[in-house]
Amino acid sequence: MKGFHFTGFDPNEDSKSNFEKLLDLFMQLLTYTSGDVGEALQWLNQLDRQYELTNEEYGMGDFIEDLKDKGYITDDEGKAEIKITPKTEQGIRKRSLEEIFGKLKKTKSGDHQTYKPGQGDEISPDSRPFQFGDMLEQIDFTESIRNAQINHGLESFTMQEDDLQIRETDFKSQTSTVLMIDISHSMILYGEDRITPAKKVAMALSELITTKYPKDTLDIVVFGNDAWPVEIKDLPYLQVGPYHTNTVAGLELAMDILRRRKNPNKQIFMITDGKPTCLKIGRKYYKNSFGLDRKVTSRCLNLAAQCKKLKIPITTFMIATDPYLQRFVQEFTETNNGKAYFASLDRLGAFIFRDFESGKRKTVY
Repeated sequence: MKGFHFTGFDPNEDSKSNFEKLLDLFMQLLTYTSGDVGEALQWLNQLDRQYELTNEEYGMGDFIEDLKDKGYITDDEGKAEIKITPKTEQGIRKRSLEEIFGKLKKTKSGDHQTYKPGQGDEISPDSRPFQFGDMLEQIDFTESIRNAQINHGLESFTMQEDDLQIRETDFKSQTSTVLMIDISHSMILYGEDRITPAKKVAMALSELITTKYPKDTLDIVVFGNDAWPVEIKDLPYLQVGPYHTNTVAGLELAMDILRRRKNPNKQIFMITDGKPTCLKIGRKYYKNSFGLDRKVTSRCLNLAAQCKKLKIPITTFMIATDPYLQRFVQEFTETNNGKAYFASLDRLGAFIFRDFESGKRKTVY
């Protein structure tokens, strides 16, 4: 018999297939292993032995074959290793976005709304009298004709400048953002993994901007002893190194990137857990891990002041609770007239999302 068969909804029934359940875990593990497929699969096998994730009908071998068939992993015959594909890289970013920012729907050309009226594509219910310089397409002809009839009568219809009414449109702005990520050794010290939440936030923010705000720009800068840019596709592979914290190099690179952006709205987000401990002077590195070094902190404060002059606010997300470090961050923030959040790892994404969303209501002139 053809037709539809309806049954009662059971909220406890899991509609995901065995492959989808394992894929969710596999994507999470890839973030922790910095994209190492072999290590992620080893962890997944250990979880399977402990929690019986697979069964007699669908085993781990079936899952690996499905990963290959569906284009999530590929064999590198030259190096005899398995790698993830661009499809998997995007999947990790999407999952990070859903985990941190919630499920966001795409919009039309994502532009940041502001409270400033101006030439835009969002029609506002507000209207006002015509002013010199207003565009022809802003004229509300219905209201303008009504004003002309009231002011001059119906018998000798004329329209003058005083009769014209303008329909306001909301101005929308674009934002250029540089996200700085600390990859110094302290990001994995003291038994706490801080780099993985930072990577997840970076992947979620990149996915948010490319889907909801495609006219914006996002550049990722990592800093240790030196600073260098990384592509969005490289985010799952980020690893902490045996580095000190050269905050100055990160800020200088971020400023250099933003100078080349024509957009007047610019901002820097910086995720760090440690104090600045390193400078590069010529070809040599000046390092001091024992407390705050005046030589290093002075350079940081000078760059914060330069960013203020260039109207580049710096928002610092500090994953540390040391009072003397917090005092330095506060001084750094006051010098830049920026913002600082002393964020726990589980709230880091929420802080950045809130700050990014609120920033779309500010326009720099």
